[in-house]
Amino acid sequence: MNISGLSMAISQINTQTEVGTALLSKAMDANETMGEGIVKMIDKSAMERSVNPNIGSNIDFYA
Repeated sequence: MNISGLSMAISQINTQTEVGTALLSKAMDANETMGEGIVKMIDKSAMERSVNPNIGSNIDFYA
């Protein structure tokens, strides 16, 4: 393999690594945002139970 071919191969590998790192960063940001949303939903649910503690404690069903 000549020097120019080796240089291009290394350049491609570096580019692929940078793209993979950028995609991973975006995925981590998205997961963090979803996690924050879940925490907000849990907090909202806890607030509802503190105001109305009997909601959801009984389930009526007929067979």
